[in-house]
Amino acid sequence: MILNIENDLNRFKEIVKGKVRKDLRRYMSSGEMIGKQGNKRVSIPLPQIGIPRFRYGKNDTGGVGQGEGDDGDAVGQPGDGSGKAGDQPGQHSIEAEVSLEELAEIMGEELALPRIEPRGSKQISSERDRYTGISKLGPEALRHNKRTFREALKRQIASGTYAPARPVIVPIKDDKRYRSWKTKNEPQSAAVIIYMMDVSGSMGNEQKEIVRLEAFWIDTWLRHNYKNVETRFIIHDAAAREVPRDVFFRTKESGGTLISSAYKLAVKILEEDYPAQDWNIYPFHFSDGDNWSANDTRSCMKLLNEHIIPVSNQFSYGQVDSEYGSGQFYKDLNEQFAKDERVVTSRIPRRDAIMDSIKEFLGKGN
Repeated sequence: MILNIENDLNRFKEIVKGKVRKDLRRYMSSGEMIGKQGNKRVSIPLPQIGIPRFRYGKNDTGGVGQGEGDDGDAVGQPGDGSGKAGDQPGQHSIEAEVSLEELAEIMGEELALPRIEPRGSKQISSERDRYTGISKLGPEALRHNKRTFREALKRQIASGTYAPARPVIVPIKDDKRYRSWKTKNEPQSAAVIIYMMDVSGSMGNEQKEIVRLEAFWIDTWLRHNYKNVETRFIIHDAAAREVPRDVFFRTKESGGTLISSAYKLAVKILEEDYPAQDWNIYPFHFSDGDNWSANDTRSCMKLLNEHIIPVSNQFSYGQVDSEYGSGQFYKDLNEQFAKDERVVTSRIPRRDAIMDSIKEFLGKGN
């Protein structure tokens, strides 16, 4: 019975993963997955999943193949839409939980994302339990069934109570064996993600929602590759400031745009807290491509070329289309860094382009 339940559970998990793969683009653009986040799991809505079966009605109610009628006659009587409100529940979707690890695996497989090879010497030790042997003592949850029955079989054979014609094996307390473990410190590479977002007057709620969705998926993949990830958030219009995550996605738009203000603050954060020899560094900047002047754009290129790109695994710029944004900064970056593989740019004209943008950003495995 337990084996059947486990098989059914594994089959259900595969069905859920299949549904997620099939509708991944829709999930990535709608935010359904990130609406209810737990610590390491997310809840996603799925259509009702059930096994098809025949349902039989009453024999005297008529139906297909019953009663009088000619070929081509409509089946049943059409309604006029004037019926009363019903008292029966309708069909509802269910919610299934998927771990962030499983989510990252699904996204990586669907987008064919390469594994990231961490660099940097920053090693943070974390404690992890590993099963290393078998013990005679332990909790029942860690009982090793095969070893327990093997000990019981050995005892019964030695005592002459084992009957091959009627092989009943009943373990006693001395037969029980349990998995034993040791706690080890494991070094793990660390990474920092710096998100920068333009919150000037041309960046509306829809543009920030696209950034929020894309940031979630970027986080999901990078946390799958690094066990220790820190995130920092910078918003800017004509001036830049560091903010908590929730403020980053909820700040009201206003003001003009000086992109260099965000890059200067990012340089300050990196120099003070994240030396390049220790950390894997991933700056992401999202904007609609407007900047105040060509002079400020030249300042941005200088900051990128001399301070940000040399210390980063990859610098990523995502341009979110808006009604008022010119998109010029995207062109300027591509012209300045056309041959530099550490700079990746992506246009995100609408929500359903998020999946393609993620592929552009993470497809090189830097």
